[in-house]
Amino acid sequence: MSSGITVVKIGGSTLGAEDTSLEDVVALAEEGHKPLVVHGGGAMISGWLDRMGIEAVFVDGLRATNEDALDIVVGVLRGVVNARLVAQIVDRGGRAVGVSGIDGGAVRAERYDERLGFVGRVTEVDPTFFTSLIDAGVIPVVAPIGLEAPAQPLNINADTVAGELARAVRADRLLFMTDVDGLLDGAGELVTALGDSRAAELREEGVLTGGMIPKVEACLRAAETGTEAFIANGTLPGTVRQLFSEHPRGTRVGVS
Repeated sequence: MSSGITVVKIGGSTLGAEDTSLEDVVALAEEGHKPLVVHGGGAMISGWLDRMGIEAVFVDGLRATNEDALDIVVGVLRGVVNARLVAQIVDRGGRAVGVSGIDGGAVRAERYDERLGFVGRVTEVDPTFFTSLIDAGVIPVVAPIGLEAPAQPLNINADTVAGELARAVRADRLLFMTDVDGLLDGAGELVTALGDSRAAELREEGVLTGGMIPKVEACLRAAETGTEAFIANGTLPGTVRQLFSEHPRGTRVGVS
């Protein structure tokens, strides 16, 4: 049974002058679809850490988060980026509400690598929390912060949160808006369809690296529950809408 839900992962800031992701999300909602937005904010976090004299440290591509950095991460993601995106959606005629995984304890997490500090992996998602917002006619805009019992906020990779949310709410689609056309192979050609076995090969070859890894992993996780997952170029106008067509752009990710 179709849930009608589309999870759209966008960056913490616009992807460029041609980016119409938020306009597309509002249009989808007006047409009766049920969008749910997950955002990042890495660039702005780095800027604030630098401003506060706190060194940005990365371990295996993930941002390590000590206690001082955590306050900035939470403040930027929940207090600045989230609020701006909600305001931009409202300005475009949509009804949006900003939340994080801490709200309602909707995204539970746990620390898993002492090198990363206050960085979590998702252990549980409450789908009802998000579907009740959607059913109320609003677009949830989700900051990737989770709750470790009893009361510890944790920084979580936004791509991972998007995948786990899509999986939990049985989303019809999971769309990753990036600044590239999709996953490129070793020759620089677009990989139009990607399964788990091919993804493993590309990772072993050193082609699948960096920030593309959590995107692909999130897509594969969501695909296990029947979600159509895509990685596409959000800098192009109409990308979100185009992914609903018969000939979607980007890389389609599924379980092979």
